[in-house]
Amino acid sequence: MKNFLDNLLSSEKLAGWVFILPALAGTLIFIVIPVICSFGLSFTKWDLLNPIKFVGFDNYRLLFAEPLFYKILINTAVFAVSTSVFGVIIPLVLACILNSKIRGSEFYKTAYFLPFITPMIVIGVVWEWIFDPNIGILNHLLHLHINWLYDTHFAMPALIIVSVWKLIGYNMVIFLSSLSSISQSMFEAAKIDGAGPVQTFINVTVPLLSPSIFFVVIITAISSFQIFDLIYLMTQGGPLDSTNVLVYSIYKNAFEYFNVGKASAIAYVLFIIILVLTLIQWTLRKKLVYNEN
Repeated sequence: MKNFLDNLLSSEKLAGWVFILPALAGTLIFIVIPVICSFGLSFTKWDLLNPIKFVGFDNYRLLFAEPLFYKILINTAVFAVSTSVFGVIIPLVLACILNSKIRGSEFYKTAYFLPFITPMIVIGVVWEWIFDPNIGILNHLLHLHINWLYDTHFAMPALIIVSVWKLIGYNMVIFLSSLSSISQSMFEAAKIDGAGPVQTFINVTVPLLSPSIFFVVIITAISSFQIFDLIYLMTQGGPLDSTNVLVYSIYKNAFEYFNVGKASAIAYVLFIIILVLTLIQWTLRKKLVYNEN
């Protein structure tokens, strides 16, 4: 014990503890403690005003007996899968095109990355105008009259379009960084062997980029399952709950219906879903990632 205290109080180590203490305190106060408390609250009934009442697994039983919950679950899965697929394929193709040193590539890199650093409130307002059925530029360009955000068939596709558009720049930069580390001799060898652009992309580029693709798929899937701000700004879960997702449902139950126990139960259902999907992806990495041991 004495040796531990001596090491802790040594000047260099003490300075290190001082520097990391704010981060540790923030993690403990804003992440660890709320996670533990919310798990306990998922077994209670509480409306933020009256005393907390323990109800056991009633919140979970009622949740899985509710038809709306399964609709919300399907909405979340559709949004997450669609965003993950298009949010990986499109940036990958764009990164390969820009990596070929086309004219104006630096401008395109900046243009594609700008949406990612643009505040979501700005994106929500702009895209609401774009999707407006009366004065929106999208209907004007397509010569159509679609109630994008007010039609149960088009509201979710509209949100997926916005989400993918915002993610393109970030994912593309990751792919560009990985492409820059690949030796050009690999592509030259493929060209000498007679491989065309498509064959080179499938047989050379994709396998060598598989670690980056794996990483991007995981972070995109996790962020897509946690989508909230876009739903809150553009559709508020409507029309007729066609865009209601798990995180927005947590918000509604906790801060509009004041059912904290149910909101906490939904949060842990979401946690289990993300955990299981991540474990499956991590288990499959040896088959999907090139040269993974």
